[in-house]
Amino acid sequence: GGCLGRTMTEPCGAAMSLANLARASSGPGASVRRPATVHRHAASHSGTAPGKASASKIWRRRGPVLLGARAASSDDAGPTGTSPPSSVVGSNDATGAAAASDARIPTYHLHEEEHDFDVIVVGAGHAGCEAALAASRRGARTLLLTLSLDRIAWQPCNPAVGGPAKSQLVHEVDALGGEIGKMADKCYLQKRVLNASRGPAVWALRAQTDKWEYSREMRLRLERQPNLMIREGMATEVLVGSNDDVEGVRTFFGMEFRAPAVVLTTGTFMSGQIWVGRKTLAAGRAGEAPSEGLTESLVDLGFETDRLKTGTPARVDSRSIDYSRLEAQPGDEDERWFSFDPRAHVRREQMACHLTRTTAATHQLIRDNLHETPTYGGWVGAKGPRYCPSIEDKIVRFADKESHQIFLEPEGRSCPEVYVQGFSTGLPERLQLALLRTLPGLEMVNMLRPAYAVEYDFLPAYQCDNTLETKKIRGLFFSGQINGTTGYEEAAAQGLLAGANAAAVALDGAKLVLPREGSYLGTLIDDLCTKDLREPYRMLTSRSEYRLVLRSDNADQRLTPIGRECGLIDDERWGMFTEKMRAVEDELERLKNTRVKSDSEVVQAILNAGAGGAKKPSRQSFTLEELLRRPEVDTAMLDGFGLGGGLTRWDAEAVEVKVKYEGFIKRQEGQVAKVAGKMNKKIPEGIDYGAITTLRMEAREKLAKMTPRTVGQASRIGGVTPADISSLLVHLEVGNRQKGVGNNAKRAAKADRKAAVEAAVNERSETQSQSVAPPR
Repeated sequence: GGCLGRTMTEPCGAAMSLANLARASSGPGASVRRPATVHRHAASHSGTAPGKASASKIWRRRGPVLLGARAASSDDAGPTGTSPPSSVVGSNDATGAAAASDARIPTYHLHEEEHDFDVIVVGAGHAGCEAALAASRRGARTLLLTLSLDRIAWQPCNPAVGGPAKSQLVHEVDALGGEIGKMADKCYLQKRVLNASRGPAVWALRAQTDKWEYSREMRLRLERQPNLMIREGMATEVLVGSNDDVEGVRTFFGMEFRAPAVVLTTGTFMSGQIWVGRKTLAAGRAGEAPSEGLTESLVDLGFETDRLKTGTPARVDSRSIDYSRLEAQPGDEDERWFSFDPRAHVRREQMACHLTRTTAATHQLIRDNLHETPTYGGWVGAKGPRYCPSIEDKIVRFADKESHQIFLEPEGRSCPEVYVQGFSTGLPERLQLALLRTLPGLEMVNMLRPAYAVEYDFLPAYQCDNTLETKKIRGLFFSGQINGTTGYEEAAAQGLLAGANAAAVALDGAKLVLPREGSYLGTLIDDLCTKDLREPYRMLTSRSEYRLVLRSDNADQRLTPIGRECGLIDDERWGMFTEKMRAVEDELERLKNTRVKSDSEVVQAILNAGAGGAKKPSRQSFTLEELLRRPEVDTAMLDGFGLGGGLTRWDAEAVEVKVKYEGFIKRQEGQVAKVAGKMNKKIPEGIDYGAITTLRMEAREKLAKMTPRTVGQASRIGGVTPADISSLLVHLEVGNRQKGVGNNAKRAAKADRKAAVEAAVNERSETQSQSVAPPR
């Protein structure tokens, strides 16, 4: 269930050299997946005998689970120590028809106790699905508790995945074994690469998805997962033991489910309230009841809560749209993929989106009725997302703009609903249709669902550490919108991390900790845990200081070895990754060592394609690496002259980026290494910031409230200045020196005592030898 050779407190995430990649896939430490037979003794917990249930922990021995779509034989029902076949364990088949046909066979034994689990995940949105899958992959028997089995992985707002910075998160989740990228590759309606004219660090793949197909496919994926049970229910209370460790949850109808680790992924459902103009309805989203009671339970445990707001636009009938007046936005012919696993790539026909714009009539209608909206009317004060404002916010904030772009995006292949992106509003329903009909092409449109705003409870994420485990209650994790984020991608990324770490708590495994400088996911978690956020958080490329080395194309190189160490990557996926890395290294070596003469056809073609036209070569020959580094050359050009390396298109592109930007990448890698040494310095637990008199009072208060784990986290807390960080570093250094002096004194005293004992023993031995009579 954890990383082999690591202690429970040592995190997954240590860098793995390329030379070790092949070794990791063979030998006794190859498979880090926990056997399906689980036997955890309670001997280390006083007062609990092995094999008996404890009030705060669940200790049991159970037989192997039913794996995927294969039903276990009667011989498999009893407790054994045999691991399942490697061909089935960890199977992550995205397209298998056979598996899909038997997808609803339970992946747990029917004779097992239904109320005792290793991990409980509350909520089956994007965070909950990734959390449940990650926990079960690590060997934890997992319960996924959801308000509705019909709304698993639902996309209540824009049914799209990816975009700037969000696509990097999706690639990283996939590199760690997650599902959101595979689902998007399987269920897309359209794909486009944003920022394609800029550098590869900010390229952003975006997919419009079929929301019904996406939800259906994710449910099937969950039902095929070993160790995972799905159940409908509303969690209203978190059960906590006397030692401030979580014990499970209680539902609205009084059922109690027990587990030593619980992940809350409640989305917008905690005390959710929908607003349409002045009308309000208690709901997590349209047509679905909110989760009541959980906020009060968390407040009773000492957690701070607050309110946030988001919204979604109206849905209109595509049959009533005049598309002849709209600008078509087709998908890219050159399709790209979120997943690094080629088994998940499903090429399909793309649908077009369309573009329209607001008019003067649109702006005037909004200005005349601002007082009818919840925000400007004053009856909702919660903060909404800064980077996804309502249409009335756009009109007020950017009053000088004559028009705003509005995108019309299909929600499915077999339904007429169209999402009106950029047009969310809090206006009353009686005004919404009139507002929609001010847009060109929508003069005769029919509205199918009104726009609404939703207000909900969240818990500021500084109450969690960088594993997303809460600082107050051991084994309790928060993930997704409950942490104040917005977006499916941010939620899925948090879910994977929280689920993996919940399994680590339950099974005494190694925790998954991702540093800020190593991934966008690490940046996201660091921001959440160190900033006192009071508005919905959205991932942006500008939030990462190291985006040149955190590109989409190298996400698997950065994170798949870490996922392998933590038991999130199965054998087949690991084999594909190691094969890819060997091919990439071989290609880089080939480019470096293969030379072509300056009078060759390829060199002349490259010189002709240059900005200055054909020039006389300054050298007798060039390496292919030198030629590829030129801006007008790409791998396709080398392939045209028979000088390609035979790589797949995606691997060749990764090689090209590495070659062209080698100097910039090395410079940023040096910056990362330099900063990491100082910023990753640990801060001792229980440090008394009030006693550090060189810190400003504001810094003492903020540090005491946020309790950062490293100097880097402390430096990113609002209100803490560079001067404060310097004072903190000095204090830590002085403390280490004093501790060292104290340790030296203790060692010296111990050595003196040992020498005195040895001297006494020697003296006693000499006395005894003198008193013994000599032999005859």
